[in-house]
Amino acid sequence: MAKTMPAEPPSPFPDRAQRLASRAAKRDALLLAAVRMFNEHGFHATSLDDVAASLGVSKPTIYHHLGNKDQVLLECVSIGLGQLREAAAVAAAEPGRGIDRLRDFLIRYARINMDDFGRCVIRTGDEALSPDSAARFRSLKREIDDALRDLIAAGIADGSVVADDPKLLAFALAGALNWPARWFVPGGTLGATEVAERMVAMLIEGVAPR
Repeated sequence: MAKTMPAEPPSPFPDRAQRLASRAAKRDALLLAAVRMFNEHGFHATSLDDVAASLGVSKPTIYHHLGNKDQVLLECVSIGLGQLREAAAVAAAEPGRGIDRLRDFLIRYARINMDDFGRCVIRTGDEALSPDSAARFRSLKREIDDALRDLIAAGIADGSVVADDPKLLAFALAGALNWPARWFVPGGTLGATEVAERMVAMLIEGVAPR
């Protein structure tokens, strides 16, 4: 009878997948702490020392995982804009009338803007970033502007949206739905999703055919 070899004891050291997962978790925690401080206190009033202290780590830990303060802010707004870009893509791929796809995107848009990273997008001005980062920020925002205009144009084309200037309507809709990022407080009478749905219902009523 063949001998059964004893099983190798598990290694006390993490393998590559575990190391990558641990690094990603640390990075996510740092970004979340940073974006919440930027939103609450403002970018200029927040230091990386503050962010590090909130998590009980050193400032070099932030540099190691994220880079300098400008890079941290750019990453935060890029995450928020990535969420908006994904929301636009999901809405554009849905069946039905243009106004229905537009409504879906606007609800998602408003909801994201009341969350941590979307709120940071709305509250961040170009002047807070270095010239290179500001250019990247503007480029990403233009993608969202273009996606909204495309959804509006599709609704105009199929007759479900009444408007003669997609660009102006996009500015009006985005302007209205950007404001909750500044005044919405979680835990109130209305949740973020209900605020988004009720605001969008009011706005959509204004562009639907009579």
